[in-house]
Amino acid sequence: MSGKLRVSVFGPTVARPIPRATVRLFEQQIDGSAGNIIDELFTDSSGITEQISLASPPWEFSQAPTFPKPYSEYIVRVSAYGFETVEISGIEIFDETVAIQNINMPYSVGMEEEDLHIGPHTLWEEYPPKIPEDAVKELPDETGYIVLPEPVVPEYIVVHDGDLNNTRAPNYWVPFTDYIKNVASSEIYSTWPRETIKANVLTILSFTLNRVFTEWYRGKGKNFTITSSTQYDHAFFYQRNVFENISNIVDEIFTTYVTKPGIRQPLFTQYCDGNRSSCPDWMSQWGSKALGDQGYSAFEILQYYYGNDIYLKQAEKVAGVPMSFPGHVLDIGSTGNDVLVIQNQLNAISNNFPAIAKVRDDGIYGPQTQESVRKFQQVFKMPQTGVVDFATWYRISDIYVAVTRMAELF
Repeated sequence: MSGKLRVSVFGPTVARPIPRATVRLFEQQIDGSAGNIIDELFTDSSGITEQISLASPPWEFSQAPTFPKPYSEYIVRVSAYGFETVEISGIEIFDETVAIQNINMPYSVGMEEEDLHIGPHTLWEEYPPKIPEDAVKELPDETGYIVLPEPVVPEYIVVHDGDLNNTRAPNYWVPFTDYIKNVASSEIYSTWPRETIKANVLTILSFTLNRVFTEWYRGKGKNFTITSSTQYDHAFFYQRNVFENISNIVDEIFTTYVTKPGIRQPLFTQYCDGNRSSCPDWMSQWGSKALGDQGYSAFEILQYYYGNDIYLKQAEKVAGVPMSFPGHVLDIGSTGNDVLVIQNQLNAISNNFPAIAKVRDDGIYGPQTQESVRKFQQVFKMPQTGVVDFATWYRISDIYVAVTRMAELF
C-alpha cells in the first residue's frame, strides 16, 4: 500500500521558489525521531521535487473510526544555500492519495535550523472538544465594530497558534485558501468521498468567514482572526502537508459559504467527529462520511445537519486580487481584456517561475497561452486543463500579487 508525496520549497513566501534545494526524506520512528533515510531529492527551477511513492497503511483503515491508524508518518529535512535548514516531522501519507508538502524557508543569518512537528490528525488523536457557541451571532448596530456590509474573503487569516489566552503563542499570517486547506487536511481524511470532503470544506469556510465577518476576536481586544485550538476554532498546524484532492476542492469553492434566510452573516457551522463526541445540533464528521457513501451530495449532507432552510451564497469580493473572476472560463478562442489580464499576470509570474513560458500579450487565447496556463497548473498542483476557470483565475491572481510585491521590495 502506498501514497505519494511531492515537496515544494520556497523562500519566506511562495513568490521565491528555491531551485537546487536538497530534500532528504526519512522514516519517522515511534518516538518521533528520524530513522533510515529513504531518499534524497533536489528541487527544479520551480522549487519542486519529483513525486515519490511512500508506504502507507491500507485505504480501508481510514473508512471507519474503529480501524488502526490509517496513515504513516515521515520526516523531511530541507537545506539550501542562504536559508535556514527546515525539518518537518509528522508528514501524513494515506494510501492512494497525493500529499503536498509546501515548505517556506527563512533567510539564514548563521547556522540556524527550524524544527517543526505536525500534530496527529484530529480524527485519530483526541483533542479538546469545541465549546458550543450560537450558530448566528448577535451583531452590533452600525456604530459597532463590524464595518463590512457583506462577507468578504480576506487575503490573509491571522492564526493565533495556541489557546485563546496564551499570550506567548505566535501569530501566523496565512493566505486564506492555505488556511482552509490546512484545516481540512487536519480534520478530515483525504480518502473520504468527494461530496463528504466538499461538505466539510463548506463548514470550515462558513465557520471561518463568520469569525472574519463578525470580527469575533478583534472585538474582544485580540490581535488575531482565529485560533488553532479545537476548543474554540479549528485544528491548524503551521507548515503541515495538505492533500491534492482537498486542495483542488478548496480552490473550486473558497468563496462559498452556508447561510440562512434573514441573516447577513455566514452560518457558524460547528461540528464534531461523531465518534468520540456527540453533537446532535451540529454536523458529525463520521456521519457525513456515511452520508457521502450513500450518495448524498455535499448540499444534502449540509441540509441533513443544519436544516432544510440553509442555502449557499458566494462572497462578492475577494480581497487582495487585482480583478475578480469574469464569470466565464477562458479557453481557446476567447478574446478581450480578461485574456489580456491573464497573459500579463503569467508573464510577471514567469520572471520567478521560468518553467512557465512567457506569452504574447495580445488578448487572444491561443495555443501559446493555453500551454502557459497548463504549465502554471502543473507547477501549482492543479488539474492541468489549460483552461482558466474560477480556481485557476484566482490562483494566478494570488501568485501574481506575491511576485509583484516581492519585486517592489527589491
